[in-house]
Amino acid sequence: QRWFTKLPPVLTFELSRFEFNQSLGQPEKIHTKLEFPQTIYMDRYLYCNKDLIQMKREKMKRLKEKMVTLQQKLERYMEYGSGPARFPLPDMLQYVLEFIATKPAVAVSSAQSSQTTLLHSQAKPHVLDVLSQPNSIQERTDTRTEDEAFFVANSSLQQNSSMELQPALSPAEPSERPAPHVVSEEELSLVQTCLQRWRNEIQQDVQDLKESIAGISLSIEQMYCDPLLQQVPYRLHAVLVHEGQANAGHYWAFIYDQPRRRWLKYNDILVTESSWEELERESFGGLRNASAYCLMYISDQVSRVGADEDEGPEAKQFQKEVEALSPELKHYIQEDNWRLEQEAEEWDEEQSCKIPQMEPSPTSELQDLSSESGPEQSLVCEQSVRSLSSEHARIAKEQTAKAIANTADAYEKNGVEAALCEAFHEEYSRLYLLSKETPTPQNDARLQHVLIYFLQNNAPQQVVERTLLEQFADKNLSYDERRSISIMKVARAKLSEIGPDDVDMEEYKRWHEDYSLFRKVSIYLLTGLELYQNRKYQESLTYLVYAYQSNTKLLLKGTNRGVSESLIALYRRKCLLKLNEVAASLFVSCEEAHVSEGVSILNELIIPCMHLMNNFEISKEDLDAIEVMRNRWCSYLGREDMD
Repeated sequence: QRWFTKLPPVLTFELSRFEFNQSLGQPEKIHTKLEFPQTIYMDRYLYCNKDLIQMKREKMKRLKEKMVTLQQKLERYMEYGSGPARFPLPDMLQYVLEFIATKPAVAVSSAQSSQTTLLHSQAKPHVLDVLSQPNSIQERTDTRTEDEAFFVANSSLQQNSSMELQPALSPAEPSERPAPHVVSEEELSLVQTCLQRWRNEIQQDVQDLKESIAGISLSIEQMYCDPLLQQVPYRLHAVLVHEGQANAGHYWAFIYDQPRRRWLKYNDILVTESSWEELERESFGGLRNASAYCLMYISDQVSRVGADEDEGPEAKQFQKEVEALSPELKHYIQEDNWRLEQEAEEWDEEQSCKIPQMEPSPTSELQDLSSESGPEQSLVCEQSVRSLSSEHARIAKEQTAKAIANTADAYEKNGVEAALCEAFHEEYSRLYLLSKETPTPQNDARLQHVLIYFLQNNAPQQVVERTLLEQFADKNLSYDERRSISIMKVARAKLSEIGPDDVDMEEYKRWHEDYSLFRKVSIYLLTGLELYQNRKYQESLTYLVYAYQSNTKLLLKGTNRGVSESLIALYRRKCLLKLNEVAASLFVSCEEAHVSEGVSILNELIIPCMHLMNNFEISKEDLDAIEVMRNRWCSYLGREDMD
């Protein structure tokens, strides 16, 4: 026997769901049902519980041997007989009772009845003699006398029992089932009494055997349910599922999201919220050709630490090991963790730079302008986003750290909650003053922090306070120092206390979506301006059009929700005029390739953009620009050199 002295944080079980078919010469998948629990306890495999487990194993062995004996005894009752066909003994006795209680099918006359009665009276001693098997005539007489006395003493009980067993058949409706030819009342009563008693005894024996077997089975199932053997739980964390046959199929996974306490299903590029019921249907097998082939359980201590719950012994031991590291190594680990978090944030920002599909307006025939964007355009966009996000993260993080650093006295004197309160008010005051500054194209404080955007647009106080509290609950503070970690934990605890009645989460979500869109508009605008300066007018127009369209949605909610509309319109107009000149120059070059390129720019960019601009709110400047471009192309009509 092998025992664990120390368990790993993760247990992986690979399920053998394949077998080799010798007749076909190929592997086959096993589709039988296999259930697995959400929690398993590993105490029974630990060396410290060796003596207790061995004692329980011996007890279980004895219980299993006893259960086998009882099952064999029960089987002799339920499969009774010496021939090829076996039947339950209680049923066989019941069949005999039904047989002797059945009346003959042929009706007899009264004369025959009297004759039959006489025959019965003559045959009675013979039948009783056969039942009692006497050795002399005197013994027969004694036996008959005793039997008759027994019948008289128990006449009422026997009569009731006989009436219960006899089928309710009227004399006018004789039974067609097999029946005894001749049977007296005494014979019927005696046989019914004996068979009924034997049947009741056997039924009681069978019931006792079944109850004993069920009790032993329950004892075996609960053998390891001792609270002393439920101290090391492992929770199911991931299930890998295969659907198909041994040589082909499809894979997906269920993974438990510990912070949100829900199951997620990862199927190719789709990640959807799932449930334990769906996991059971798709993982246990037995219903279709899909079943789990790998299970991953994680230690309960690990899951609690991951969910920011109370630290257990393993977490404390881990913390001691970290503190025992050399200062140089600790600093290296902190820096490496910080770089990883920064890369993750930058990647998220880069993904947010993906240009969304423009929603077509009723009067718009603009096609998908993003098809004209090339690798250089995407690179410029990523660089612009990275620059803005890095500056925003650096300013917010430094100011948060500075606010926490200024609370050293409050932390030492009054504790972590007082320090959080002081840092909270200091950061709020700083952001409030910044929100009073008028934004300019060169310096827009709204890009520095989301709360400046909220304060300038009069966001609800609950939204502002929750957002600021999340700033102090950010995990990026955890690498700084002990005070930052303590403040972060208290801030997270306070966040968990905020319920749906305190903050309208739908409204909270809309405010953050608006700020995200505002930042994207700024990115589109800056990228478009940079491309315009580099004379990449096609790419620049794409970004400026997206910036204008997205900014219009924000300005419908308030003047401070977006950037200056006139600024975007100015450079959109300039870029469109420049691009029109380029297209016209290509068109008049009379070279087939250049002419085709000029017409393509006109049809795919210039005309759709003119349709977007030409609405009931068009400015005089845009109207003049459209007229200039139209006149430029109309001037080519009728020219002989253009034929």
